[in-house]
Amino acid sequence: MTAEILEPRRRPTQERSHKKFDHLLLVARELLLEVGFESFTCEEVAHRAELPIGTLYQFFQNKYVIVCELDRVDAVAVRQELHSFAEAIPSLDWLKFLDRFIDHMAALWVNDPSRRAVWLAVQSTPATRATAAVTERELAGEVARALAPLTPGTPRERRTIMAEVLVHVVYSMLNFSIRDGQEHSESIIELKRLLAAYLLSAERT
Repeated sequence: MTAEILEPRRRPTQERSHKKFDHLLLVARELLLEVGFESFTCEEVAHRAELPIGTLYQFFQNKYVIVCELDRVDAVAVRQELHSFAEAIPSLDWLKFLDRFIDHMAALWVNDPSRRAVWLAVQSTPATRATAAVTERELAGEVARALAPLTPGTPRERRTIMAEVLVHVVYSMLNFSIRDGQEHSESIIELKRLLAAYLLSAERT
């Protein structure tokens, strides 16, 4: 049975509704980071946002939908950096661009601890995992397009799989790099080595 993909009940079309929608997401992010997903409730989000609970339910059916929307929001900055990376290649210095891309991604996770809280939250149920997987695949599609000039001899089908692996590995390693007791800088160095070796070997296998 295919898991349900979680979407907001409606997305705002007017400026006033946009502000409420964005405010609810901002408050939800802060609450999630503060209390963790188990203690996270729609009622507390609405209370802290100083909005009626009915307003929240106009947009979000439950807390699972909220965290999936936060995951989509987090993907926006990643997509923007992917676009910049794609514009910089093909280049003889593409490894330098890869380093820059990973450094930018790592900074996002270090400077905003809520990213890890969101990532952990969307692992909580089959539906949230399935929804997060859709977001990952969308990012992977952009990675696959960026890979095309770097791996011209690789079949498109394999490039698609490579892109999905890369996105999943990067997300997993970034969250690994900022967990308690982990040396962040060393983890990022290993991530760069892993990605560079993987891409450099693509045309030889």
